[in-house]
Amino acid sequence: MRTRLALGTAVTVLALAAAGPVAAAPSPPPPPEPQLSDRAVERAVARLPQFVEDAMRTTGVPGVSVAVVHDDKVLYAKGFGVRRVGQSGAVGPDTVFQIASVSKPVSSTVVAGTLRDPDEWDRRTELPGFALKDPWVTGHVSTADLFSHRSGLPDHAGDLLEDLGYDQRYILDRMRLEPLTPFRASYAYTNFGLTAAAEAVARARGTTWQKLSEDVLFKPAGMTRTSTEFAAFAAEPDRAATHVRNPDGTWSARYVRDPDAQAPAGGVSSTARDMARWVRLQLGDGVLDGKRIVPAAPLRRTHLPHIVSQAENAAGGTSFYGLGWNVSYDDRGRLRLSHTGAFDLGANTNVTMLPLERLGIVVLTNGAPVGVADAIAFDFFDTAEHGRPTTAWLPLFAELYAQADGADRPETDYSRPPADAKPAKAAGAYTGTYESPYYGRLTVTEAPGGGLVLSLGPKPLRFPLAHYDGDTFSYETAGENAVGRTGVVFGDGTVRIEYLDEGGMGTFTRRQ
Repeated sequence: MRTRLALGTAVTVLALAAAGPVAAAPSPPPPPEPQLSDRAVERAVARLPQFVEDAMRTTGVPGVSVAVVHDDKVLYAKGFGVRRVGQSGAVGPDTVFQIASVSKPVSSTVVAGTLRDPDEWDRRTELPGFALKDPWVTGHVSTADLFSHRSGLPDHAGDLLEDLGYDQRYILDRMRLEPLTPFRASYAYTNFGLTAAAEAVARARGTTWQKLSEDVLFKPAGMTRTSTEFAAFAAEPDRAATHVRNPDGTWSARYVRDPDAQAPAGGVSSTARDMARWVRLQLGDGVLDGKRIVPAAPLRRTHLPHIVSQAENAAGGTSFYGLGWNVSYDDRGRLRLSHTGAFDLGANTNVTMLPLERLGIVVLTNGAPVGVADAIAFDFFDTAEHGRPTTAWLPLFAELYAQADGADRPETDYSRPPADAKPAKAAGAYTGTYESPYYGRLTVTEAPGGGLVLSLGPKPLRFPLAHYDGDTFSYETAGENAVGRTGVVFGDGTVRIEYLDEGGMGTFTRRQ
C-alpha cells in the first residue's frame, strides 16, 4: 500500500510538471486581529450595573459579584444584592463564593504551574486506588486525557456516589467499574476523572491538592481569599450562602454544598477580585504584575482544543474542550475561552475570555442556575462587539437551564400511582440487606409507624418509600443531582433504583 501511494504521488507531480506552470495554492487566511476599541469595552462596562440589577430583579437571585479585565487592568469589580436572604450583609467584590466548575480552569492553571514542558501534560496518571475498567486504558490515560474529558469515563461518573456521602477515595476506587466509551475518541464531562488527574499531580510532588494550589498559584498570584477546601469557605465571615428557588418564586438558603470530594473539579471558593487577578494571569500568558507565575507553554496548551465537545453548536460552529476550558473560535477566527459553574444546590458562575482582545469577565452568583451568570457574560461581550445586545440573553439561558432540568426528570410521575395499582406484598418480602459492588450496602427496614425505609450510603441516608404499584415503590431523591421521585423496583432477591441505574449499576442483590 505504501509503495502504491508513493508511486501515485510521483506520477501526479510529474503530470503537473509536464502540464506547465501551476497556479499557486491559496495562502492561508491572515491571523485575526483585535477588533474591540477601548471605547467599545467601556460601553459594555457602563451597561453592566443596570443589566445585573434587572437580571436579579427578574429572577430573584439574591447576590452577584462581577469583575472585568481589559489590557491587564481591572476595569470593574462590584457586588450586588445580599450574601444571604433575610440578612443585611451586602455582596462586594471581596465576598467569597463557591465557584463550582469554574474550578476546572483554575485547577488546570495549577497543573500548568508545576510543568516546564507542555508535553508533560501527556504523562500517565498514577494514583493508588484509581483504575479504569480497561487495563490498557489505565496504563495509558494521561493528565491531559482526564482534564479534557476524553478518557472514556461516562458523563458525570461518580457524582451520584458523592450525593450519597461517599468520600473521594471510595469514589475514585469505583471508577474501575464504570463502562468506558472509546478512549481519546469520545467526550463525556466527568468531575472525578479530572479530580483523579489533579490528585495524582499533587501526590507526585509529595503534597496535597490544597497545598499545591496555594504554593503554585494562590500565594504567588495574590489570590488571598481563594481555597480548594470547604472548611476555608465555611470559615469566611464575608461569604455568599447558596440559595435555591422555592415553588412560590422566592429564594432561600436551604442547603449546604460541600464539594471536597471533587475539590479540583468543583471545590474552589474565591472572590471576584481574586478571580480578576487570575484572569489577568491567563490573559498575560502566565505573567502577573511583571512576575512570571506559570510557565507560558504549559499554560497555552490548556487553551488548545483536545476533543470535540459539540460537533455543531447553537451558532452553527464546532465547540471543543481543552484542558479545563471550553474552547471555541468566533466567525473572525478569535479564540474564545469560557467555563460555567453550576451547583443545583445554589451557585452559578461564569468566566469568559477573548485572549486576542485581552478581555475577560468573571460572574459569581449565589443562586441555583437560572441563567443569570451566563446571561451577564454573554450580554457584556455582545455589547462590546456590537454596541448593544443582539439577543435577549437572560430568557434564552433561563430556558436552556429549564430544559436541562426537565431532561433529567424520570419519565414516570411516581407521585401519582395508577388508579388500578396492584397491592404491595407484606413488608417482610422487601426488608433485608442488599449490596452493589458500586453503591455498597442498601437496607430496607420497616418503620415503627408502618411503611418501608430505604437506607443507602456510608452514613447512611434514609429515604421513606411510598408505594406506587405492585413491587414498585418510590422515594424523593436528594443532593446535587436530585431528580424528584425515583422508582424502586423489587425483584426476586434484588432491588433496582431507577436513577442510580445508569450503566446498569443500580441493581442491588439481597445478601444471604
